[in-house]
Amino acid sequence: MALRLFVKQSILIKILLIIIGITMPLWLGADEAGLYQLMDELREDPEGDTLMWTAFLLVMLNTIRALPHYLGALLLGDELGHRLNRPWLKVVVPFAIIPLVYLSINAYSPLNYHFGGPALLLLISISLLHILGKGRLRPLLKSFVLAQILFGIQWLDTVTFLSPYGFGGGPISSELKSIALTIEYGFTLSLYSTMLCAIFVINAVILAVYLTVSEQKWKISRDLDIARGEVIASRSGREVLHLVHDLKTPLAFIEGLNSLIAMKSEDKDIKEYTNKISGAIDSTSDMVSEILYQEKKNWCSLKQLIEYIRANKLSDNDIRFRFEFEADEAIELYINKIRITRAVVNLIDNACDAVEGNMHPMVSVRTKVTNGELCLGVIDNGKGMTESEKKKIHQPGFSTKSHPGVGLTFVSDVVQEHKARLEIDSEPGIGTAFWIVFPEEVLRLEHIDNR
Repeated sequence: MALRLFVKQSILIKILLIIIGITMPLWLGADEAGLYQLMDELREDPEGDTLMWTAFLLVMLNTIRALPHYLGALLLGDELGHRLNRPWLKVVVPFAIIPLVYLSINAYSPLNYHFGGPALLLLISISLLHILGKGRLRPLLKSFVLAQILFGIQWLDTVTFLSPYGFGGGPISSELKSIALTIEYGFTLSLYSTMLCAIFVINAVILAVYLTVSEQKWKISRDLDIARGEVIASRSGREVLHLVHDLKTPLAFIEGLNSLIAMKSEDKDIKEYTNKISGAIDSTSDMVSEILYQEKKNWCSLKQLIEYIRANKLSDNDIRFRFEFEADEAIELYINKIRITRAVVNLIDNACDAVEGNMHPMVSVRTKVTNGELCLGVIDNGKGMTESEKKKIHQPGFSTKSHPGVGLTFVSDVVQEHKARLEIDSEPGIGTAFWIVFPEEVLRLEHIDNR
């Protein structure tokens, strides 16, 4: 399992960021940034302006070189903690990786990369981001906050009075502060650096709080939409069940009167009519029972199911419907016909929404037999779905439309009730195909030749 986890693309991207951070000094050093040239000018002619510009360039260089591995460690810990359901990994992974990055760089670089105060403060900041965010802050937003904290804390390396506490222990930082003290610019540099550090760190904290609250409000709003949809669906379901239950009484009354008429009359035509009425009552009673009792299933031919679906839908004049029936219509399925029909109608409704605005809208209903399994599909030539939408589509309340989606959740429930599975094939700009695949165990294929 661990091996499969580490070959996932998202994990590899985070590891690549860490590797970039380790190799960064090879192609972005102080010489490439023009820092050595400024330091030479500062040694020859120490001036306050040159000093401040050199300090700014040093902080920018350190931030750019540190950002990839800090970002990679933050995101890797976040993802591993989420995937393995071990929240503590979100803190432990960065604390393990960052020191190893410094050791790796010092193993090949002649410059001694100092693991001091800023590195420890950044690790503590990562921990606080996870703790204070309580899982409400998305990784991308955490990255944005971390970048600001990183830039702010790097300024502490140029504060002269923090040198004894592990800040600015690198050769360039140490020399820069030494020059500042020589030309009596130490207080100015420290004040300038401290103010910039405070500005960026405070701004990052405010941003983190704002984003956390915004994320929480968004999640609450989404949960309310889901709950509202479920309440509506539940209430509608209860009302339907009460209505269906009440239908049993008039049906029994009609059946009794029909039997009485059949007993009283010897007329052949009336006998024929009462027999037809009795058959219609039996069919209606079965339908009512299937609605009332979800677990109630009967053998139903594919032809009967398709006819029932057509009777309940496919009356939209603006959309062209196409039927492609490859499977033998005599195949029988052990299903709750009413619930399967409602599931298919939901898929057709979704397909009609997807082709809205299309110059040539088309919705197809297809059947086929593959490897002994019966496939019933609804295919459209609409806008299609992205990979992200396909992953979320089974979540209650998710919808690509403006209202909360409950339809596909119902479809998934019905499909599972029948030991079937729902397969989705979609491509943006091409269309979407939903296939309900019924296994052999719910099919009756006697005297049927599979094609």
